[in-house]
Amino acid sequence: MTKDTPPKLTPEQYAARFNAEKALLARGYCDGFKFWRSCRLKFCRRARRCSGEPMACVKRSAAEIPRDIQWRARQEVLALTPANVGPPERTARELMPGSF
Repeated sequence: MTKDTPPKLTPEQYAARFNAEKALLARGYCDGFKFWRSCRLKFCRRARRCSGEPMACVKRSAAEIPRDIQWRARQEVLALTPANVGPPERTARELMPGSF
């Protein structure tokens, strides 16, 4: 391994980074699509943001958002993704909101 080559991730490290990025992304989609407006959790509505479990929220509410709007949101996320982001993070960011 050379000085410029990053160390290879173990499957456990990859999964941990992927899941962490996916959770951050889910919370961002929840807030961006304003799922808190119809959330059953009072503290989400009060905070006007996802304050509960974002993965469950996205799974429950993404079907309400048209696919083309989901695609545009994903394209915005990809456009804001830095070129040097790691493979687990890039893979998570390539997911559509409805595929969580």
